[in-house]
Amino acid sequence: MTTQPLPDGFASDAFWLAQAIDPNSGLIRLVRMDEAGYRDAGFLDDRLLQSPRETRLCRLDEALAAVIGRRDDARWIFHIGHVGSTLISRLIGEFDGVLAVREPRALRDLAVVDAQAAPAVAAGLRLLMARSFAPEQAALVKATSFVSESAPLLLAPGAAALLLFATPANYIASILAGENSVMELNVLHGVRDARLKSRGIALQGFDRSNAHRAAAAWACEMTTLEAAANVLPDRDILWADFDRMLGDMAGAVQRCLGHFGFAVSRDEIAAVVNGPLMRRYSKALEYDYSPALRTELLAEAARENAANIADALAALRDAAATSALLGRALDRAEREG
Repeated sequence: MTTQPLPDGFASDAFWLAQAIDPNSGLIRLVRMDEAGYRDAGFLDDRLLQSPRETRLCRLDEALAAVIGRRDDARWIFHIGHVGSTLISRLIGEFDGVLAVREPRALRDLAVVDAQAAPAVAAGLRLLMARSFAPEQAALVKATSFVSESAPLLLAPGAAALLLFATPANYIASILAGENSVMELNVLHGVRDARLKSRGIALQGFDRSNAHRAAAAWACEMTTLEAAANVLPDRDILWADFDRMLGDMAGAVQRCLGHFGFAVSRDEIAAVVNGPLMRRYSKALEYDYSPALRTELLAEAARENAANIADALAALRDAAATSALLGRALDRAEREG
């Protein structure tokens, strides 16, 4: 396949997003972006290509070599899915000095990189994601939930990361409240079961209802974050429960900005958190959505599935008796949620 040369100035700014990689063929797809494009895009996976975009297909090794020695100061958001990570990314991305980069497919493509090559490729991707449009601007990268498996490779020493979660009860209700999330739940159930087993966690009987599958999904994604945090003691990690953040979003955003090293006044924060983003569906801004509607939908799903949810939560607690990692995740949810 014919490749194109890297664009001029590729390594020095974020005008060309490293959107996808194919490690088997040694290719990287670059997509031309401006600051407004990053701000508007809910996701930088292949949905980005549904509208006309200028793209280039280049050699992956050349792209990774081009950024060696460049800035390595990206901030990161990892999460368990369906916990408001897109909203948090959008809110923080409204402030000067922040370039919000939401779920580039290239980070997901790390999963198919050979285990021996993965550290080097991840290190290169980390540098590619750290590019911005000005020296005083820093990238805040939000990964897809299952990219948390690669967090130990993506977080530079000393890097700041936000780990977003929800309590198991709220997570299960949020999954059951949406038709699409239930479909996704069932598609990923087998993969998550395999990921849990890779950490020595075998959940028996968690396929008998969607509530139980959602409990298993929570266990999978939350223990992934716990396992990552466990091996990253030199990283600057902030854990946050999304529903607790909703109770004081201005305070929560202020804590996140401080954690990431962004200096923003309280008046600026108030203007953003009281603005339209809090009243729109963050994954598709054309739809209305609000904290009050989320609370209503969670309560309805909890009522309609009360028996299965209660049983699934009890099963999680039983499973934690044989898994210290799962026990730690449940303890954190109870303590910080």
